[in-house]
Amino acid sequence: MPLNQDFVGRRFVAEVPFQVGREHIRRFAQAIGDDNPLYHDVEAAKAAGYPDLVAPPTFLVNAIPGALGLPTDDPALGLDYTLVVHGEQRFSQRRPVFAGDELVTASTLTSIRSVGRNEVLVTTYQYETTAGEQVATGTCTLVSRGTAAPRE
Repeated sequence: MPLNQDFVGRRFVAEVPFQVGREHIRRFAQAIGDDNPLYHDVEAAKAAGYPDLVAPPTFLVNAIPGALGLPTDDPALGLDYTLVVHGEQRFSQRRPVFAGDELVTASTLTSIRSVGRNEVLVTTYQYETTAGEQVATGTCTLVSRGTAAPRE
């Protein structure tokens, strides 16, 4: 069954800011195998001119609320996670994310398009501090396998 196109353009804003902690950053860096001292050592980060630990660029995936930051729990969308494959994830930063940041994430389902028998969902994310400073944007592409309407 095809996904509900009425969801395109829907925007979701996280109700609670994501508080970036030092241990969040350290554990994420450890998980991705990155021993950059800026991610682990506060004094090294400060010596490099940063206010606190710096988060790796892909750390922002942690600040996405819920599974996708979309109303995916709404059955009206028709998304079946057993059919979903992650296609792509991108981030564009205006500045690094630091320990102590409080981020508010807004996501918008920007498109659903058919590619053969699959549907490709694109979601964009805006990351801002609670003070309104834009930190980054992101894009996530998912593939819903076999849900596109059959071609006639």
